[in-house]
Amino acid sequence: MKKMMLLGALLLSASAAFAQESRQDVSISGTALWGPNVNGNAVQMYTTVTTGILASYRYMLTPHSALEGNYQFSQDSTRYVISSLPNGRVHTRNQEVTAAYVYSLNFRNFNPFAEVGVGTIFFSPIKDYGTTLLDTKRTTSIGALFGTGLAYELSPSFDVRVEYRGMLVKAPNFGLDNFKTGRYEFVSTPALGLAYHF
Repeated sequence: MKKMMLLGALLLSASAAFAQESRQDVSISGTALWGPNVNGNAVQMYTTVTTGILASYRYMLTPHSALEGNYQFSQDSTRYVISSLPNGRVHTRNQEVTAAYVYSLNFRNFNPFAEVGVGTIFFSPIKDYGTTLLDTKRTTSIGALFGTGLAYELSPSFDVRVEYRGMLVKAPNFGLDNFKTGRYEFVSTPALGLAYHF
């Protein structure tokens, strides 16, 4: 009986100590986005470099492992060069929704981390002067996310994060067969932001 009481007291104190640690955080980051030039099916696709915003929520499973949800928003311009048609340009709203597993290490105030996950990017045409073809439609691409970064702890509640994120997705065609490259593109996203732990 004494052993059971001792074991129960140890488990209770361990769970109380873990409960006092910050197990969740939210972060907001500024991002830069760029994709490579994509060539396929006699179509060349060029995407402008742009800036955006990234919001993340992270839940710590253990002191080193976490689950993360992300939402990212940006706007850019995609240009298509096709030999048989006039060039097409699409002013694009990009929205990323991803989920990832994050593994982190602790070295005093420095916390390097790596992440891997899956998600979706919604490429939505904006029908304005930046879009030359008005029959374009939203393209949804599912892909793989991975990244690495470093968090610097300013206080028990705040840290600064710098990270590099990349996502491999199918190049968008905006619902037009003439824009199909049949290729994948790697969207690079470095980010710098602030996280709040609670």
